[in-house]
Amino acid sequence: MIYSDVTERQLLDQFIGALNELPEVQATLDPPIHFDGPARQYDAQVELLVNGKTATLLIEVKKVLYPRDTRQALWQFHEFSRRWQQFSERREPVSFLVAQSISPGAKDLLRDERVGYYDSGGSLFLPAEDIYVYVDKPPPKDLSKSVRSLFLRRRAQVLHTLLIRHGEWLGVKETAVQAQVSPATASQVLTRLERLDWVVSRGRGPNKVRHLREPGALLDEWAKQLAVLRPLALRRYFVPSLRAEGLIQKFAEACTANMAEYAITHEAAGQRYAPFLSAISQVRCRLMLGAAADRVMAGLNARIVDDGANLVVIDVKSSGELLFRDLIDGIWLASPVQVYLDLMLGEGRAMEMAKHLRQERIGF
Repeated sequence: MIYSDVTERQLLDQFIGALNELPEVQATLDPPIHFDGPARQYDAQVELLVNGKTATLLIEVKKVLYPRDTRQALWQFHEFSRRWQQFSERREPVSFLVAQSISPGAKDLLRDERVGYYDSGGSLFLPAEDIYVYVDKPPPKDLSKSVRSLFLRRRAQVLHTLLIRHGEWLGVKETAVQAQVSPATASQVLTRLERLDWVVSRGRGPNKVRHLREPGALLDEWAKQLAVLRPLALRRYFVPSLRAEGLIQKFAEACTANMAEYAITHEAAGQRYAPFLSAISQVRCRLMLGAAADRVMAGLNARIVDDGANLVVIDVKSSGELLFRDLIDGIWLASPVQVYLDLMLGEGRAMEMAKHLRQERIGF
């Protein structure tokens, strides 16, 4: 049996225990068959008895599985299966992966290939000829946190860049410049996205470039992650004697006069990108914190309120949070991608408007 550390042995013991807890199931760990030659051996072999029916599992133990790792493991299993048939007369075994955590994309790939899996979160897929078990549970916390961290702060700026330029092949340096992050941050995010199978690459070394494979899937995941992250800090104001359209114009003029960086978002921006609502009652914007922003609010005679706000400010701490804003008719609008994500967190008909914007302006 091959183990890289104690954790893998503990994980395999946890897997055997999970199998034996199932009704009418007996699982025993057997010594693996050693094939002749230099070919790599599998990690473990499990004999399974389920209500009188038997199956043999050939186990590969991993720490973390992403789609790219899974494809390599599938190739190894094909080789194990071929050599099993040469050295054993028993029925063909079930290929099986045991890992501390398995990404959703890797699980989809394994099910498509009918390769079994188990992770420390309790998810189990066993597609034997006479035995079928499928238990789907949330990913372990360590994997969830790892994926979620991609959608935070400067790393999110790299995702924003990839979505805006989804039709292009981008190198690390170019991505870093566009995303306003360091090359190290850009490289780290691109590498993780490649492991998650969201980007594909070509070339090597400094000539390596990457391309976003599934922009729609990445945008879906971003919206999903935002829904469970800490809500944005909002400041709610009432500006007297102005309706929404007039308020947008007045606010933009005040920001320009005071050199305050901003971007209109939510319904007010969505309506300008892809008209959907008959009217809007509130303006939401992203505004860079600082003295300039304070002067803008003072010049508008805006007062902070708990209810009845017609201007809502999302505090921005860096220009990276205003990436890819568009100047349309003298008004800075947040990028369509940013507006979509903001709308997905909104109330009322905001989600309907988000879907309309995505269809009409974003296109994926």
